Order: sequence, then C-alpha cells, then structure tokens
Amino acid sequence: MPEFKFTVTKEIGSLNEEARGWHKEFNMISWNDAEPKYDIRTWSGTEHKRMGKGISLTREELTTLRELIDKALSEEESE
Repeated sequence: MPEFKFTVTKEIGSLNEEARGWHKEFNMISWNDAEPKYDIRTWSGTEHKRMGKGISLTREELTTLRELIDKALSEEESE
C-alpha cells in the first residue's frame, strides 16, 4: 500500500461528541502536499494520528453539497 501524508491546515469544528474515543470533524486537509480540501472524517483523539473513513471535497463540491442540504431541509420542513 503506498504511503501518503496529510496535514490538517485548518480545524473548522467537531460534528459530534466522542464515541469510544472517536469523533467526526470538519477540517481543511492537504493530502500529499496538494491544495487543501474540505474534509469530513472520524478521528481517534485530538492529535489527528488515527483516522477513519471520510470524504474530501473541493470548494465547488462543498457548495453543491450545501445547496443539496438546504433543499433537503427545506423539503423536510414543508412536509
């Protein structure tokens, strides 16, 4: 398995409380020295050493996701 490196360039916030030592965060992360992307991922502890599965998004993808979330919440409120 090829090695990869990452750098958390900006900690934006936590999405939930720790569950068995793991919590979900929303951050900016640079993968392999590339341009940072928005990232939603589970982490063990606060040191960002052990990670779980997650998703990385460009600004354009994040904007589209926001529009889809707004639409879904709006439809839910009108039900």
